[in-house]
Amino acid sequence: MIKGKIVLAILFFSTISFAQTTNSSPYSLFGIGEQARLKSVEEIGMGLMGGALDSEYQLSFTNPASYGSLQWTTYVFSGGNRTNVVNDGEQSQTSSAAALSYIALGIPIRGNQGLVMGLQLNTSVGYGLSDQTFDDEGELIEVDRYYGNGGTNRVFLGYGYKFPFDLSLGLEAAYIFGSIDNNVVNRREGVQLATQHRTDSNVRGSKIKVGAHYAPNITDRIKLKLGIAGELDYELTEEGDETIFSTVNIDDGVLRPIDTLYSDDFKATISAPLKTTISAGIGENNKWFIGAEYAFQNPLSFEGGVYDDIDFYRYESFSNISVGGFYLPKINSISSYFNRITYRAGFHYQKSGLVINNTEIDEYGISFGLSLPIGLKLSNINLGFEAGKRGTTDNNLIEENFYNFRLSLSLNDKWFRKQKIF
Repeated sequence: MIKGKIVLAILFFSTISFAQTTNSSPYSLFGIGEQARLKSVEEIGMGLMGGALDSEYQLSFTNPASYGSLQWTTYVFSGGNRTNVVNDGEQSQTSSAAALSYIALGIPIRGNQGLVMGLQLNTSVGYGLSDQTFDDEGELIEVDRYYGNGGTNRVFLGYGYKFPFDLSLGLEAAYIFGSIDNNVVNRREGVQLATQHRTDSNVRGSKIKVGAHYAPNITDRIKLKLGIAGELDYELTEEGDETIFSTVNIDDGVLRPIDTLYSDDFKATISAPLKTTISAGIGENNKWFIGAEYAFQNPLSFEGGVYDDIDFYRYESFSNISVGGFYLPKINSISSYFNRITYRAGFHYQKSGLVINNTEIDEYGISFGLSLPIGLKLSNINLGFEAGKRGTTDNNLIEENFYNFRLSLSLNDKWFRKQKIF
């Protein structure tokens, strides 16, 4: 018998609807899904860099210390579309998915404090994969199909305080929750019934982030901007049901359970150590900025439940390097709308920490962005585009080329102002 060597084979869902899933990546199969970009559209447009930024009217999710700089009430929501082109070395397949990324509200307090709350996509699961087995004559005798959907979200509340001497401190608390559905269906030639292995689970947990930001003047107009943020150690609990049952195909692709072969509850723990992000850059407020960012984290660990029997993948240390910046010709230009547009660009290189078949899954990408002003206030339509590559075709794995488009609407206003009476 000749075993098909494709560990992660061809996506058989060419398109996945917005209502069903928030992802279309084969790498969302692992753990509790693919980690979402916990970044604003503005940060994504600068190569995922944002820890050194502070703004009077824009939100940056990397460093809660930046919330102390808010001067305008800011409410923002964002969504986007992701297109993946996956290649196993022999053939390729394209898929796409759309999702709401985040909604958030930032409120300035007394001119040197800020409170930000919101809901954000945390991890996402959305995949459809096939693994095939052939006999000595090349005839297909067995097919394993893997498919899953779901993910986790986080609801968060952050606070930032800006001191008179260019130092800001911040704190953010987040609660993570969600559900994940994973399935493996085995079909053998000559066997009427298929076997389905299904796990349904709920994920819960909380985490704390702390941050600091320092922005002293280099000249009258140019500032040095330094930021550091740390996600403290935290644990997530995953509880669910694991079921194995025989199925019959009642329609093309539709399975009906016949007999339950195994059923049991499980509980697992996902432990995440301290994640540190260090950022530095220089710039002129509301004019230009260029900076770099380095994030690192020791390996994640998974214990209990379905993770005790997994040996073909593991996690090692995570790291990410980002470089990016923005340019705003003239924020208050009257003569030219294009002078009021913010232009962004950047790139990143990431070691995801995921290791499959002893092969590290790395990622790199470039990004661009625009902030298009609305009216005479500081409200903007923010656009972000990211293109990159993840993985490799070595060791029978999959190379993924991704194209992410993100859009957000950022509305700004002044709350709690005293009305002038003439």
